Amino acid sequence: MIEPRDEAAIASQLGREPRGIHEVGHRCPCGNPDVVTTEPRLPNGTPFPTTFYLTCPRAASRIGTLEGSGLMKEMQDRLATDPALAEQYADAHTRYLEARDEIGRQAGLDVPEIAGISAGGMPDRVKCLHVLAGQALAQGRGVNPLGDEVLDALGEWWSSGPCVEPSDD
Repeated sequence: MIEPRDEAAIASQLGREPRGIHEVGHRCPCGNPDVVTTEPRLPNGTPFPTTFYLTCPRAASRIGTLEGSGLMKEMQDRLATDPALAEQYADAHTRYLEARDEIGRQAGLDVPEIAGISAGGMPDRVKCLHVLAGQALAQGRGVNPLGDEVLDALGEWWSSGPCVEPSDD
């Protein structure tokens, strides 16, 4: 169950009504949600593999800058040459799928169209740092090593205060 204030904050962050929210996956130090967990099928029936959806526009903007800096290519190159990192990243993929399957069970949803597909390029590629950061925030540090690196590179995106001020209505 998501609180109306959180739903209002998320809508303000996204600039649209949120869809398929299961719960707040992580809360920013400012107090607002910054990651939501989404159900694996949106209300309109569309399969949705992005379980951990980053909602904070400040964090998302900083991650976009990181993506533009070539960080994804550097991470991808390291996956090809560091077997321990590749194994940890594959484990993160498995944890992602397990979390999505549990959310689907709780919601009474079966979504065979995305079975075995996580997000962000896992388990073999790095193609979306937003997803990796979302997983690291929602599931905690130590689950996705590349997500942890993204969080380290972000800095304190919340330090200037909340990105949105939702009303209590």
